[in-house]
This record gives sequence, C-alpha cells and structure tokens, in this order.
Amino acid sequence: MNGLKTTLLLTALTLILVLAGDHLGGSNGALVAFVVAAATNFLSYFYSDKIALAVNGARPVTREELPRAYSVVERLTARAGMPMPKIYIIPTESPNAFATGRNPEHASVAVTQGILALLNDDELEGVLAHELGHVRNRDILTSSIAATLAGAITILARTAFWFGAFGNGGRRDREGGGLGALIMLILAPFAAMLIQLWVSRTREYEADATGAHLTGNPMALASALEKIAATSRRVPFFASPSSAHLFIVQPLLSGELMASLFSTHPPIQKRIERLIGRPSVYGELQ
Repeated sequence: MNGLKTTLLLTALTLILVLAGDHLGGSNGALVAFVVAAATNFLSYFYSDKIALAVNGARPVTREELPRAYSVVERLTARAGMPMPKIYIIPTESPNAFATGRNPEHASVAVTQGILALLNDDELEGVLAHELGHVRNRDILTSSIAATLAGAITILARTAFWFGAFGNGGRRDREGGGLGALIMLILAPFAAMLIQLWVSRTREYEADATGAHLTGNPMALASALEKIAATSRRVPFFASPSSAHLFIVQPLLSGELMASLFSTHPPIQKRIERLIGRPSVYGELQ
C-alpha cells in the first residue's frame, strides 16, 4: 500500500508540474516542466530525507554525544532485526521527534533536545520505537515524498502568481491570466495540506501500534504522547508546513496560518485511547 502511495505521489508531482508548465509556456513550458519533474522525482526519492532534516535544523550526532538515544535505538533495532539508523538532534527545547529515509537501510531518526530532557527512559524508548515503527512499516519514503510534493506545490503556486501578475500576453492571458494564478495561489496550500492528511493520519496509528508491540509497553508511549502534547503548548516548535506531518506530535506551522487549523495527525486523545483504553494518562488532555 505504501508503495502504491509513493507511485501516486510521484505521478501527481509530474502531472502538476507538466500542466503548470503548459499553462505558463505552452508545449515548450510543458517540456521544461517534464524535465524539472523528472529531476524533482529523482531528488524526492534519493534526497527527500536530507531535505526534511535540513529544513528542521537537524544535525547528525555520534554515540559519544548522545549515548542515551543510541543505546535505546540499538536495543530496539536488535530486537526488531533492523539496521541501525542515523541519529540526528534538533536544537530546540520543544519536545518532538521524526523518522525519515527511503528504506530501513537509509533511515534517520531525529530527536529534539527538549524531548530528551522531558521523557524518562521508558517513555523515550516508546517514542523511538514509534519512529522505528515508521521505518519498519516502510512509510517514511511516502511521507518524505509527500513533504517534497507539498513544498513543490506551494512554490509552484507562488511562481505562477508572479507570472500572472507581471507577465504580458500569450496563452496565459487568454485563459484567465492573473486571476487563475491568484486562485492557484490560494488553493495550492490546501491541496498540499490534503496530500499530507491523506498520507499521515493512518500511518500514525500504525506506528503507535508497531512501537507499542516492539517495546511491550504501550503505557510508556501513551505517557510520552501526553507529555509531549502538553509541553508543546507551552514550548512550541514552529515547523515548515511541508514537513509537519513527519513529527510524532504535530508542531505549530510557520508561514501558513490557515493550514494550522487542519491537523495532519489524529487527536492525541484518540491515539492514547487506542494504546491504553482511555483518552489520557494523567488527565492533562481532558
């Protein structure tokens, strides 16, 4: 299923770019857009993980720098029969984490400084097991490509708007020109958001279940989710809209006010209830 989603996302990216190129420049524009789409698909497949890590300020760390996280991940990957992913840290006090990469052999797990300070060892194990659940379920490539596609749609909309606002003559003007570009500018962020919603919600439930099974301790993950959600309200992490769906708990969105009204994640209470049979561990989310 994740392979089908990945194929659909790459196909959608190609069609969107080619149609936009045709609208802006006719057959020559479509040809240029097709070349750009091919290059973007290549970058999405092989480098979307690096893009996601870079835009969130993650840096690689060694075992000596982060022994606590390394020991937990080594224990979990040995238990699951998985290769060891690369470990990254994000320099923020807001608690959060995400996994990315095109397959288990090329996976990376990023944690914030805040999550290491907030969680005890069992809770940290639950979070990292959740992220390894994404790796094991092979959905991180799909989500990473979705992040690239969402970003590409937003950039394309802004480019089309400026072409429509300041271009002169030609096919574009005959088909609505600046008005069409303005509509695209308004609707594109919602299209990007819907793509992320389609990819994200089910995968979070699946990763929660996989992580809880891997540790045998669903209460630890439920406790971690509640702590992260509660603390994130006081110490928010502002993420790019194109990568917000990667995180274990949705961060606040920067630059897209309306997008923040729509969550790419299921409600924390429902995730906790699926894990332990009630919607809260400590009553903080009631």
